[in-house]
This record gives sequence, C-alpha cells and structure tokens, in this order.
Amino acid sequence: MVTPTWQKIAQQAQQVRDASLSRIEPALPETPSELPRNVTDIPKNLLTTDEVVITQTPPEDLVTLLATGKLSSTAVIHAFLRRAGLAQKLTNCITELLPEEALARAKELDEHYSEHKTPVGPLHGLPISVKEHIGMKGKGLNAGFVSWWDRKGEDDANVLKILWKAGCVFYARTTEPQTLMHLETSNNLYGVTRNPFNRDLTPGGSSGGEGALIGLRGSCLGIGSDIGGSVRSPSANCGLYGLKPTSYRLPTDGWSATMAGEEQVVPVIGPLSTSFEGIKLFMKTVLAAKPWLLEPSLVPIPWRDQETQLSPSASRKLKVGIMWSDGIVKPHPPIIRALNQVADKLKGISEVEIVSWTPYRHDEAWEIIASLYFADGAKEEKEAIDASGEPWRPLSEFIIKENPHVKHLSIEELWYWTVRREKYRRAYAKIWNDTATKIGNSGELEGVVDVILAPVGPGVAPLLDHARYWGYTSQWNLLDYPALVFPVSKVNPDIDVIDEGYKPTNEKDDFNYKLYEPKKFEGAPVSLQLIGRRYEDEKINDRYNGNVSDDVQLHRADGNSKDSGMNVMQRRSWGETVVIPPARSLEEA
Repeated sequence: MVTPTWQKIAQQAQQVRDASLSRIEPALPETPSELPRNVTDIPKNLLTTDEVVITQTPPEDLVTLLATGKLSSTAVIHAFLRRAGLAQKLTNCITELLPEEALARAKELDEHYSEHKTPVGPLHGLPISVKEHIGMKGKGLNAGFVSWWDRKGEDDANVLKILWKAGCVFYARTTEPQTLMHLETSNNLYGVTRNPFNRDLTPGGSSGGEGALIGLRGSCLGIGSDIGGSVRSPSANCGLYGLKPTSYRLPTDGWSATMAGEEQVVPVIGPLSTSFEGIKLFMKTVLAAKPWLLEPSLVPIPWRDQETQLSPSASRKLKVGIMWSDGIVKPHPPIIRALNQVADKLKGISEVEIVSWTPYRHDEAWEIIASLYFADGAKEEKEAIDASGEPWRPLSEFIIKENPHVKHLSIEELWYWTVRREKYRRAYAKIWNDTATKIGNSGELEGVVDVILAPVGPGVAPLLDHARYWGYTSQWNLLDYPALVFPVSKVNPDIDVIDEGYKPTNEKDDFNYKLYEPKKFEGAPVSLQLIGRRYEDEKINDRYNGNVSDDVQLHRADGNSKDSGMNVMQRRSWGETVVIPPARSLEEA
C-alpha cells in the first residue's frame, strides 16, 4: 500500500472540513473576494437580524433565554453554525463543524423543554466550541500533526462529558498549531489562522482557532488549553476573556498531545468567552460536577464564591501590584497605555491600593521552564512531524531547533531542573509574602498584594510568524499561578506612538522594539491579565468583577443599536448594545 504524501493528507483534512461547512442549511452566503484587514463587521452584514442578535448575545444571557423558553436551542445552534461557517471563510479557524450532531442534540433539548418546561441543566442549549485536540469520541484527534491525521478519539474527554450532561451543544472544532507549542496557530493540515481584527496579525496560540472564532462571535464560549500562554494569548489578541486556572482543577483526561505523562510543566484546560460571566459559568459548571471523582489527580476544590479567606476583609483595601515590565522585554506603547489607563481608574477607588510589582529574575524563570518543556529533547515532537514528511513551521523551528534549552535530560538532570523550579517558586512566594505590611497573631499576612496586574505579552497580536517571546505568559505557568485575561482598549496610532528615544537592553528587547509600527497594528485589541496565587482562581475573578470591570471599557461599538420596542441590554465591558427581539421572531430563525 502506497503511503499518501503529507500534501494528500492535508487535502483530505480540508475536504472533510469544507464538506462540514457545505452541510449547513441554508447555504452560507459568499464572502467578499477581497477581504479587508478587519473582517469583524462582515458577518453581521451577511446574516439575518435574528442570527446576528443571537450570536452577539453573551453566554450568561443565552442560558437564561434558553432556560425560560424564550429561545429554542435549534434557533441558537442554527445561528452559531452559520456564523462559525463565515468565521472559517474569514480567518481559517475551523477543523470541522458538526451540523447534524449539533442540530440533533438541539432538537432533543427542545423536546425535553417542551415536555417538562425545565432545562436539562445549567447550560441547556448553550453552544460551546472545542479546540481540536480535546477528544470527541469517533472524531479526528491530530493535535496539529499530519502524521496523526487518522487518529480518532476513543471517548469524549472528561470535560466534554461534564458539559454535555449540563446541557450544552458541541458544534465546532477549532484549529491549533503544529506541536501545540506556538503562540500562533498554523499547521500543515489547515494552514494559517488569522486575526479577525487584522488579518495580517496572528490570533495567538495555541488555542488560536478558538480566539478567532469567538472574536468573530462564531462562538460565545470555547475550550482551550494552556501550557505557556495558549488560552491567554488568543484571548488577548482577539479581545476576549480567558482564564488559565491553577493546575489540577479542571479535568484533562481525553486530550491528545506529545509527552503524555510529563509533570514538570503541567498543562491545563481553560475557557475563552465573549464575557467575563461566561468564564465563571464555565468554571462553576465543571467544578460543580466534582471532576476529581473522575480524575483522582484533581484537587477536590469546588468553585468558591464570596469566601472570606479569598477576599480582602472589609476593613482593608484591595492591594494591586502592577508589573509594568518583566525586566527583559519592554512592552509596546499600547500595552503601557492600557496599564496606565487601568491604574488611573483604580486609583480613583478608595478601597484600592496600587503598588508597583518588581519582577524577580524572570530570565531565570524562562531558562527553567524552557529546559523542562522538552525533557526528551523534543524527540516525540520531532518524530510526529517527520513521520509524514511535512515541513517544519517557522515557530516549530523557533521553539525546538533554535531553542538552546532543548536537550534530552537524564533522570538526574530532570531532577535538577525540577529542584530549580521548586526553589524558584519558593523565592517568588517570598517576594509576594514580603509585600505584606504586617503578620497577624495567627501568621496571616496583612496588607499583602492580592493580585498582580500585568501585560499578556510585550505587544498586541504580533505579525504572523513573529510571536517569539513567551515570558509574559510562561512565567505564570512555571509558578502555576492562575491568570485572567480581559480586554481594555484598541491600538490607536495617533496616541500609541513609537518611543523613539528608547534603547533596547538586550537581543530579545531589540527584536520586540523593532516589531512595533503603529499603523500595522491599528485597531488590534489591547488586553491585560490579573494574576493570583496558586488555587486562588476565584480571587482573581472576584477582584476583576468587583473592582476592575466597572472601570474598564473596551472601545468598541457594533454600530446600529436602534431600539424598536425590543429589550435592550447594555454590555458595558464591550461598549456594545445587544438587542433581544421578541421570542416569536427568534423561534422563526
């Protein structure tokens, strides 16, 4: 039997994807033959009013409308399938749509509601998109490698089982990069995924298909994974909310990747959403199912809202440490502006104290984590790429072949780097503890920094094949700190001007400094992240919701917001108006 070339396999992969789009009814409208750089407005000009309204409604409002019968699951899934199909045409973010399975599931949910007048669960009818390497039974599971094209999921991943039982609908699977180890998304099966706000830029990675799809509102809630920034990078680049939780909180059994079983840098699953409440909805739903009973490695910690040990007491201020730079690569002007913008707003809140956060040896942190990423010398990665003869993508070359820290480690060397990791974690914990102003009688830290506000990267979404600095995200993977990404603004060339007088301090800083040309990044989302200590995931969410969200508004407008007697809801975090038409017209969608 003749082994097919990698080009033939890639052609087959794209045919499967294209066939799934062709089964959407009614047929998808044609997109412009020549696309503008910013394609975010195109879907709303091609879809029906009802489809636009449904797909621009945030997940927390969708579940309410679905649970009360004001929207049918069938109408919602039809709308998201069509918008996801357009998102694929505009950004190349889909590996496969699931129209038959999704609509069958929606029909089943609608019949249940019609008979019982109650939802199946907290996510009744909610569409959720899924990164391809998170396994679905009987579906492909290639993780971005051509040689893995014929692998199939033996069962649904545990996280999908939980969400399914809660009533959701899976309808779209999304792209990831070759190796899963890029802060961009390109592979030889599907090609390059692009940023919907600027197609010259990357949507991020490795969950970049999710980022592009949700950024175009082809999804409102998606599942990604993160080992060095793979949830946070796409969230930031596409103006979304995203959470990298602490390790061993969410189930990961059932996904596909190389080096299964390594425990030196623990990867996590995390949500991306159009809204902050979507992040909380995801976390609450998954943890309410007690996933530690399925996966014994998980810590048995439910989602803890309003717990006093996680929140500052009413008698003291919230203390936010602002990390203006990691001391290695200076952020671009839009990022510095966003930090100042949020800091200025927080300074106006009497219950908040702002201090500067001094980074502690972040260059050493990269040396440690980069040495632990590929403890087998990237043997499995190299074999998976070379098995099909597919070419190495530029960023695969960068993170493996050009990375001086990639070496095959002996058992003793692995132990050495693991000890270095733990020593660094202890040192960073001391730095954090030392921000306390007092130690209480029971040893509690008083006046300690609650959360760190920091860049997500040294700039906004980079030009394609230029995401070569991981330090602003991988730092928190090494420390295993949770991090919440949120949108702040967009690049404005008139005010985000080049700092002509700046002199880069090292090679990485020089590379980043030369990347910035304001016009090339015009309109790109500008985002930041809140970082907390291990297993204080709820705290960073609570602090964002209580102290940041009311004072930060992404400068974005969706245009027409005429009120014709319909329910108008303001989504302040996005500066957009969502109009919910009467239920009757939605049911006809």
